[in-house]
Amino acid sequence: MAGVSASTVSRILNGQVDSSRRDAVEAAIKKLRFKPNLVAKSLRSGVSMTVGVLMQDFDNPYTSRAATGVEDELRSSGYTPILISGHWNRDGDETERVRLLMSRKIDGIVVIGGRLSDAQLLDLSELQPIVVIGRECHGPRLRSLDVDQRQGGYMATRHLIELGHRRIAHIAGIEYQPDAIARMQGYMDAHRDAGLSVDQRLIARGDFSELGGMQAMQTLLDSGIGLTAVFAANDPTLNGARLALFNRGIEVPGKVSLVGFDGLPPSAYSVPPTTTVRQPIYEMGCTAARELLRLLGVKQLNDTPIGSLELQLMVRGTTAPPPRSAE
Repeated sequence: MAGVSASTVSRILNGQVDSSRRDAVEAAIKKLRFKPNLVAKSLRSGVSMTVGVLMQDFDNPYTSRAATGVEDELRSSGYTPILISGHWNRDGDETERVRLLMSRKIDGIVVIGGRLSDAQLLDLSELQPIVVIGRECHGPRLRSLDVDQRQGGYMATRHLIELGHRRIAHIAGIEYQPDAIARMQGYMDAHRDAGLSVDQRLIARGDFSELGGMQAMQTLLDSGIGLTAVFAANDPTLNGARLALFNRGIEVPGKVSLVGFDGLPPSAYSVPPTTTVRQPIYEMGCTAARELLRLLGVKQLNDTPIGSLELQLMVRGTTAPPPRSAE
């Protein structure tokens, strides 16, 4: 219809030539409603223009926000993300999910959190370039992005100490999760630097979920151990703890102050608004996508500033000095 060869059409579509017949080719494309066969194109070029994204749960607000950053950053490059859930299972399932992504002929993978070990990630990166968010591990085709989780736990606990709290509970995250361990270490560090001892009875185990936070808070209250504040391992944990306090008629922050972690957008709209340590989750997603594109050798990357990758303490309405009776 355009009066040119198939090879000329191909070169025009791929931007390789600025042919005088471009207008005729584009007119024919419009009239025929032609769409390139992406499968055939990837087979020919060896590049699928797709990136796998391994999340933990689609309804997890942390991983969803990071995945949004990945998707937004990839959009300008022409790459398309394929999202898949790992279900927080390190006993084979996450590895199989990564291999499932690889079987789809993707060009690279972004892993958001999860329980894959550093050794597993290094092994998998020999097959495919990988960028992991929320970890510290590197290799020839493996990059990672994280913030100082220990410092974040320190900031949260130090804020409560500076308000005058001395009986500060901690609802921890998943036992073997690196960020949960680091945040607890920050909690310990803040007590040590303030010359305070840590009562181990004030540490309860959660699982980064609302239900886990509620159950841990109930356990703390049932124990009868005195407390005036809680540092929760993340915002969903805090929300569960807040519900347990509400159900018992315990006022926040009048009787018990709460500090969370992550700084997810809904934390600013709760009642009262949540004091939390904000992680740059969306920005890390954007940065991870850029780093993967660099590993893939993509040229002309988007150089628009993404934003700071620093932690920030957001002081809002769930923290206040302890009640006078507790001083």
